[in-house]
Amino acid sequence: MSEIKRRKVESFEAFIRRVKKRWQQSGKVLQVKKIRFHKRKLNKSMRKKSALHRLTVAEKMEYLKKIGRLPEEPRFKKRF
Repeated sequence: MSEIKRRKVESFEAFIRRVKKRWQQSGKVLQVKKIRFHKRKLNKSMRKKSALHRLTVAEKMEYLKKIGRLPEEPRFKKRF
């Protein structure tokens, strides 16, 4: 955490502007933007498990559509 103190005659807006500028120059903003949406990679067994789950769910949905328990999805959505 950077310690930037507000000056006596400085307005709050000017202080915030100065802090943002300091963060921009130090590279903290870029660092935060890089890690903001970063997802850790799953290990091999978890990837297999999720792939198998997707396959079973897809097969179950296909079966339900075939027997008429699930309505088929329309190919095109209607726009109003």
